[in-house]
Amino acid sequence: MMLPKNLPDALKYSKKELLDILIEEEYGKIPKAPLSISAEILSEDKAFCSGFAPLIRYNLKTVTENGEFSFPLNFICPDSKEALPCFILINFESSVPSKYYPAEEIADNGFAVISINYNDISSDDGDFSNGFAGVVFKNGRKPEDCGKIGLWTWGVLRAFEFACSLPQIDHEKICVVGHSRLGKTALLAGALEERFFAAMSNCSGCCGSALFRDKKGEKIDFITGRFPYWFKDSFKNCAEKDDRLPFDQHFLVAANIPHYVYVASGAGDVWADPNAELLGCVAASEYYKKHTGKGFIYDESEVSDNCSFTKGNICYHRRPGKHYLSRKDWHNYMNFIKSKI
Repeated sequence: MMLPKNLPDALKYSKKELLDILIEEEYGKIPKAPLSISAEILSEDKAFCSGFAPLIRYNLKTVTENGEFSFPLNFICPDSKEALPCFILINFESSVPSKYYPAEEIADNGFAVISINYNDISSDDGDFSNGFAGVVFKNGRKPEDCGKIGLWTWGVLRAFEFACSLPQIDHEKICVVGHSRLGKTALLAGALEERFFAAMSNCSGCCGSALFRDKKGEKIDFITGRFPYWFKDSFKNCAEKDDRLPFDQHFLVAANIPHYVYVASGAGDVWADPNAELLGCVAASEYYKKHTGKGFIYDESEVSDNCSFTKGNICYHRRPGKHYLSRKDWHNYMNFIKSKI
């Protein structure tokens, strides 16, 4: 499995420079951190998970330079005498559990979870007047500003700050998890927040962990044609230039230093292209090796529809199935964390 010959060299850049390129070319300028954050309990289900892991729903209130913005989040945490590792899940739904979120299984394995519905940050469409978009862009969205992925990322970072205030959580073992467009969001959040233990990107595909060059399935022309509002407005000008851009998505994987970054693929997810996602890890490996001592450690002969490579600081698994955040994915993530702590 060969890397594209004309792949830009990430080693030429500092982490800040990698991020600057991605922000300038693709994702757009992320709004500033708020001036303050506070939380109030909206509801509490003490019987959740048979009382083993109560479910608390919070309203997270932020005060920004542009005004106030609040959004809800859910928190489950197993009863424990010790602070526990925690996932921050940016999800497609608010319900707990949900299609992508086997809450009781995760709690049974000794993990807390903070979950957010991405639509509570801003809707998944071209409307930049609702949610946080309506606050930060109330005077209009400028050409340099981010799209919806950047806004969802902002929400994840606020959830991280909230997590760091909770005594039940081990603040050095907080991981961000997202699937598909929210896998892209998880990688960007991980690149912007060094204190994460790991950023976990599930089936993130084009504009996530997958290389543009030589990619099969979804490419820039399609994603910017259908979802232009996810990105900086000018990113649509990169359509049909996938093989000629001055950057590629291994810049995003590499920018997650110094913490772990974990990429997962579905073997049948041809639109995301599992080989391109794997090569995103391969291409970022030397950068991670230079800056952390370990890159992506894998054996090409062992790549299959059911494989796992978690010995390095860049990790990867591929499991049977298509575009989905499955229980197998969750168990791989949990087993990985248990192996590192």
